[in-house]
Amino acid sequence: MPTKKKTKIVATLGPATSKKEVLRDMINAGVNVFRINFSHANYDDVKERIKMIRELNDELNTHTAILADLQGPKLRVGVMGGEVVVSPGDEIVFANGEPFEGTAKRVYMTYESFPQDVKPGERILLDDGKLIFEVVSTDGKNEVKAKVIQGGPLKSKKGVNLPNTNISLPALTEKDVKDAIFAIGQKVDWLALSFVRFSQDLIDLQTLIDEHSEHKIPIVAKIEKPEAVENIDKIVNYCDGLMVARGDLGVEVPAQEVPLIQKQLVLRAKKARIPVIIATQMMETMITSLTPTRAEVNDVANSVMDGADAVMLSGETSVGNYPVQVIEKMCSILQSVETSPLITVPQNPPHIKTKRYITKSVCYHAASMANEIQAKAISTLTNSGYTAFQISAWRPSAHILVFTSNKTILGRLSLLWGVKAFYYDKHVSTDETVQDVNQIAFDMGFIEKGDMVISLAAMPIKEKGMVNTLRVTEI
Repeated sequence: MPTKKKTKIVATLGPATSKKEVLRDMINAGVNVFRINFSHANYDDVKERIKMIRELNDELNTHTAILADLQGPKLRVGVMGGEVVVSPGDEIVFANGEPFEGTAKRVYMTYESFPQDVKPGERILLDDGKLIFEVVSTDGKNEVKAKVIQGGPLKSKKGVNLPNTNISLPALTEKDVKDAIFAIGQKVDWLALSFVRFSQDLIDLQTLIDEHSEHKIPIVAKIEKPEAVENIDKIVNYCDGLMVARGDLGVEVPAQEVPLIQKQLVLRAKKARIPVIIATQMMETMITSLTPTRAEVNDVANSVMDGADAVMLSGETSVGNYPVQVIEKMCSILQSVETSPLITVPQNPPHIKTKRYITKSVCYHAASMANEIQAKAISTLTNSGYTAFQISAWRPSAHILVFTSNKTILGRLSLLWGVKAFYYDKHVSTDETVQDVNQIAFDMGFIEKGDMVISLAAMPIKEKGMVNTLRVTEI
């Protein structure tokens, strides 16, 4: 029997997930998308891993997707010479230029225009906000003086956040452009961009994709800056999905504001009918422990209750001791809450008469009708995947079975809540197609005799146009 969960799981690849057997067990346990974190990626390893995932997809007849996550303008300090601890009141210099070993007095900063961008009084946060500094002065060229507000151990290569500074770096750094071109060449299913601030960041990435790929690769905008939260309406128009990246977001804005921002972002994504991923520290204790804390179980459950399409694991699967068990645990949480009637979808039917209006309307009515007549499945034929995004967004209780002859979108659909995608390449008359597709769903155990099924199609089928037909069949 196919797995019953509808919420998707994104798992980050890393040293803990380098063996094919582990990847196979993870897919069988319920992973839908593997994330490649380009902050720590070696191209040869990535190629090897992608090859394994694609082989496993062929063997297991699955469509596990690959999400390439670009680092974006992540600021870091350089390498430290030995153990360095700073105390409140100490003065320290952050310098750029030629890399050097850091001490308690001078630290190397990878960000070239740092002295030009910061102003006295602004905060410098290090190592996820564990250390806090305040800018005293800058020479505008290569040195920034700061005083320690909250001290502690200062470690090598830790991330730096500048919550009040207007950073001049582009969202797509030179490294990102190189990584993106490599990822596009590997035909990944999704690209994620970190530290998105403005819609232009996404337009730049889109341009890069258009130059290097004949197929569309959808983009996930990672929301982890206060500017992104402010500009969310524009950002949503230029991306295909959102990620609530709570790690950096919780450093950039006070951590206690993140829960409401999470709810606001999920709602915004739902209104735009695009998928949303909740990420960071979801099952953190399972990096080293076989059981999650009650708070973590609650967190995963609440993310689903908010309406997330997918939940993401980072360290738990990249470096953790229990990459397979954490997936199993997560699945059991998802399955126990995702069908709750407490989860609501913003129900305002499509009314803006765009060129997709009919398709949107058919999908909306298919989802609400499926709930009304208690249909077991909604099946749709699609060439672009558009109907899958639409139906998924309405969260029907029926299975969403998507049939397509376009192999490039099979992986892409794996991120969408409730969607199961199948390769199907016969374009015959509608009657035959509906019977055919229903037979496949029946053989795979999604529907049984006596069940109601709603079938969506574009008539005439051969033309692969926009969905314009809704049909109800009793099996």
